Amino acid sequence: PDAPDTPAVLDVLDVGCGTGISARPFLNAGCRVLGVEPDARMAERARHGGVEVEVATFESWDPVGRTFDAVVSGQSWHWVDPDAGAAKAARVLRPGGRLAAFWNVFQPPSELGASFAAVYRRVLPDLPYSGNTLPGLEAYEQMAGKAAGGMRGSGAFGEPELWHLPWERVYTREEWLDQVPTFGGHHLLPPAQLAELLAGIGEVVDAAGGSFTMNYTTLAITARLA
Repeated sequence: PDAPDTPAVLDVLDVGCGTGISARPFLNAGCRVLGVEPDARMAERARHGGVEVEVATFESWDPVGRTFDAVVSGQSWHWVDPDAGAAKAARVLRPGGRLAAFWNVFQPPSELGASFAAVYRRVLPDLPYSGNTLPGLEAYEQMAGKAAGGMRGSGAFGEPELWHLPWERVYTREEWLDQVPTFGGHHLLPPAQLAELLAGIGEVVDAAGGSFTMNYTTLAITARLA
């Protein structure tokens, strides 16, 4: 008898892939993933993790005729012009392909969040993390709204859908300090300032017993090519 059909391998374009954190689950699911990342240092880290990456902004990136089943962007679509980005995604998507921009919105326990914010106020007072609370769901919903406006304005997609997916994860001190440098803008910090920030955050986690549970909501705005 004929062998059963082999499922098609999906081609995914990861916009602003950073160090490859969002790309790796797609790779693990059997997808072919190409990352586009403007920062060469972060791109190199992604390559070490097995992600193929081309260094460019999405707006200037040349697809060289390649097309994809999905264009995704984790924690980075707010750096892309929403109108130009949606139009370009439409050009590189195959019929029926999907554009999905998503953010993992974290909210630590209130006392821990206030302590994290105090460290930011001391070390990096100009960053939004230095407020009394970390950036919340409402701020990310505004980003998603801008992305949805770009999708609608392109005329190429169906009506965007907003998804909220709650989850949680326990972090040790070392695991959380490994995450912090990947946050938006943190890779641009002078080494001494980043070291001071990590030391302060580490002290907060130590005071909490060396680990804590982070509450998350994955907020996704997605639309299918019409």
